[in-house]
Amino acid sequence: MFVIIVITICVALIYDFLNGMNDAGNSIATIVTTGVLSQKVAVLWAAFFNFIAAFVFGVHVANTVGKGIIMPEIIKDDPYFILCTLIGAGLWVYFCGHNGLPNSVSHALIGGLLGPALIKAGGTAIISSGLVKVLIFIVISPIAGFFLGYFMMIIVLRIFRNKMPIKVDKYFRNLQLVSSAAFSLGHGTNDAQKTMGIITVLLFSNGYISTFEVPNWVILAACTSIALGTLFGAWKIIKTLGSKLTHLRPIGGFCAETAGAVTLIATSIAGIPVSTTHTITGAIMGVGTTKRASAVKWGLAGNIVVAWILTIPASAVVSALLYTIVLLII
Repeated sequence: MFVIIVITICVALIYDFLNGMNDAGNSIATIVTTGVLSQKVAVLWAAFFNFIAAFVFGVHVANTVGKGIIMPEIIKDDPYFILCTLIGAGLWVYFCGHNGLPNSVSHALIGGLLGPALIKAGGTAIISSGLVKVLIFIVISPIAGFFLGYFMMIIVLRIFRNKMPIKVDKYFRNLQLVSSAAFSLGHGTNDAQKTMGIITVLLFSNGYISTFEVPNWVILAACTSIALGTLFGAWKIIKTLGSKLTHLRPIGGFCAETAGAVTLIATSIAGIPVSTTHTITGAIMGVGTTKRASAVKWGLAGNIVVAWILTIPASAVVSALLYTIVLLII
């Protein structure tokens, strides 16, 4: 069992690494496509703030994921449960990332937890209040990002309406360094903590820690993994978010990143796991709509929404199938 637990922790950190690769596009899509930083410098910038995030805002989301979605008791003496969770979620994330579809690594992990839980104990293993909170914020986070991005863009345009566009762009190119850093902090705060929660519930349920508190080494390992993943980036998703969805100038990039950062940091402090992809996509769409509704490519946005809707059930089905196979083998 000890060997399986070690392997599962390694898989969790690999998943966190993939999370960083997948969501690097969310953190720096606008700052790259508006020409503020090159791709290589931008990922270094994002990786640093991803790394320090948990040390700044705490581990509230980790607690929610670890003990607020399913009952930790059903994982007792069963390390295969978490292993199947991670592999099932990872396969869905890989599929979406390979096809350039922004997807929710966070919600894939939630779905990955639900699959084995339903196989092992049915609906009784699921904490309905936690799951409902996640499902509600699947809808709320992109809407919040959309309206925050929209109204922030309107306000900023009004403030600078008498300024030369070239001067405004130059000013907001510098401000985008701040907004990108803030969004990366929000990303690291919310997304890296999901892996922390998974590892902690694994350790707690199998008796390696006596109370559900995220160990410092888990925080450090998860932050390092997501930062390293960010360094490698996910360039297809950067292209989708930064240029295919709508065309952004530095002023729009600043507003989108700031709106996304506010949403992510607020939900992280509240302990609510949300999707950075949902949030920044909504914010970019909100900013694009201030030009005209047709400035947003709604067909592409529709494809992204379909991927969001499918994420939890698809990853749940994959992890449930894997868990069923493991039960038959052992």
